Amino acid sequence: MELASAHLHKGQVPWGGLLLTASLLASWSPPTTAEVTTEAVPPQVAEDNNVLLLVHNLPLALGAFAWYKGNPVSTNAEIVQFVTGTNKTTTGPAHSGRETVYSNGSLLIQRVTVKDTGVYTIEMTDENFRRTEATVQFHVHPLLLKPNITSNNSNPVEGDDSVSLTCESYTDPDNITYLWSRNGESLSEGDRLKLSEGNRTLTLLNVTRNDTGPYVCETRNPVSVNRSDPFSLNIIYGPDTPIISPSDIYLHPGSNLNLSCHAASNPPAQYFWLINEKPHASSQELFIPNITTNNSGTYTCFVNNSVTGLSRTTVKNITVLEPVTQPSLQVTNTTVKELDSVTLTCLSNDIGANIQWLFNSQSLQLTERMTLSQNNSILRIDPIKREDAGEYQCEISNPVSVKRSNSIKLDIIWEVTSEISQSTNPQPPTTIWLLLTTLLTRWMTSHTLS
Repeated sequence: MELASAHLHKGQVPWGGLLLTASLLASWSPPTTAEVTTEAVPPQVAEDNNVLLLVHNLPLALGAFAWYKGNPVSTNAEIVQFVTGTNKTTTGPAHSGRETVYSNGSLLIQRVTVKDTGVYTIEMTDENFRRTEATVQFHVHPLLLKPNITSNNSNPVEGDDSVSLTCESYTDPDNITYLWSRNGESLSEGDRLKLSEGNRTLTLLNVTRNDTGPYVCETRNPVSVNRSDPFSLNIIYGPDTPIISPSDIYLHPGSNLNLSCHAASNPPAQYFWLINEKPHASSQELFIPNITTNNSGTYTCFVNNSVTGLSRTTVKNITVLEPVTQPSLQVTNTTVKELDSVTLTCLSNDIGANIQWLFNSQSLQLTERMTLSQNNSILRIDPIKREDAGEYQCEISNPVSVKRSNSIKLDIIWEVTSEISQSTNPQPPTTIWLLLTTLLTRWMTSHTLS
């Protein structure tokens, strides 16, 4: 049980505390034969609150009783004396003005301080002047002030330094429990975390950038809890290998070259650009408008951390290319007999450009009868078959442009008699006529589709 927790101002008594006290005192009617016991309510009390020293089973046949601070008792430690026959109260040398005694033997101490912590003794004298004693004790704790985190290294270097964080508490240092958290998650000892001084000190071994924080230390005693302000470490690291963006390495003349370099670093890295190994700019961004083919080359981003003394570089090769020109397509013959051969040639002035072939506007699927030569510029089909009839194109491309040639339509013709002669037995006129009709229909269909 606990009295009202509201703090008392000087000269005031909280009504809630008095009502609770009255209730407690009224509820006990001790029998004369039971053993006297004592109880502190509460046994752990916050400074500036009240504590009630209850006496259970106080004998009825008492001449007087007195409360003392400590044990054994002494005259100088007497707080108050109560004579049961006359209900007379006499204060002793240890009375502070905050103590109130009740006829059932209980003692109320208001606005307790840390100095009030200890053992209290009630000495009871019966009508035959025989004396007995009972003791009780309680502990007064201060309300904890906000703790503060201090560090032994304000600028640790990643991978090199260790850091010790100390939770500084300014009240009740001997009765405090310390708890640590980082980013809201509780911390305990691990591979790189060590706790010492009753968890008051947290040591981070070989710090990394992920150890930045924020850290919070929490202090607890039996009557209060308080937390520090968040504390973050300034961990020195980097620079990491820089990244150049965008990823494009091919551009066409007249466009703008705009490169950005980034490297993780604390403090922020210094940036330098070299073009073809010659210093060009001291900035994180590089901008060159209206570029030409002369701007092709190697672009190097150099980064440096002045505190760690480390440097890193990344190189990007930039190529400025003219757009390709439209190619032209030539063929030996646009009408070819089946089983003959045909050669198509893609003519282009763009040296080194990529050449692709298209058939009926789709990428050409090469068969075993097709061969490519001279950097794919010549397509030969040998032998050619009727399914090869259709439109052909070639496509020229480089990383910045694409052009397609004119289209050429190949017509495939075949001998009708070749199919008739495949039969070993003479056919009746009607059968021959049906076969001729079928072949003619196929030929007309093929030319229509093409």
